[in-house]
Amino acid sequence: MCVDSTVSTPILTRPITHGADIVVHSATKYLNGHSDIVAGALAAASPSELWTRIRQVRMQLGNSLGPFEAWLLMRGMRTLDIRVREQSKTASSLAHCLVGHPALHRVLYPGLKTHPGHDVAARQMNGGFGGMLSVRVNGGEQSAVKVASFVKVWKRATSLGGVESLIEHRSSIEGPGTPCPSDLLRLSVGLEDPDELLFDLVRALEHAL
Repeated sequence: MCVDSTVSTPILTRPITHGADIVVHSATKYLNGHSDIVAGALAAASPSELWTRIRQVRMQLGNSLGPFEAWLLMRGMRTLDIRVREQSKTASSLAHCLVGHPALHRVLYPGLKTHPGHDVAARQMNGGFGGMLSVRVNGGEQSAVKVASFVKVWKRATSLGGVESLIEHRSSIEGPGTPCPSDLLRLSVGLEDPDELLFDLVRALEHAL
């Protein structure tokens, strides 16, 4: 069993303790935390035939970080704990504040008891529910894009897990055939002041009403 634990990070979830054989991380995201490298990481619960094959492929193809990129990743990981916990705290606050807003018909965050995956997240995660949430905007795609265009503090960009807060209209990024609803905005919470993030988002939502 292989688990992508990029979003929850090792701070909130330890998949191997729940029975995973291999854990995958996009180290570009939370592990680095500063949006300035491209990297990935694999961790195995124990030696296996599959793990031996993975190591062989890595050696044959040269899939390893350069010294500078490795240093940047180590630098970012020094603040991983405090970043993830603060981002999770802010994301939780935003999610609870946005529930019931007249411009939204759904707020998606595993820390909300109304989320279909809340019970599983509560069992598996420790210390928070992560720094990612999504909102579905009344009025469909046009209103969602409009909200994203009005924010000032949130950056309109793809990616997640950095110190800056990002907002994106995910279905536009993925293009035709995407399973993502056209009224959904994905939010990656950074380290800005929580009140400023909420004010900026609420102001943008008011333009969509």
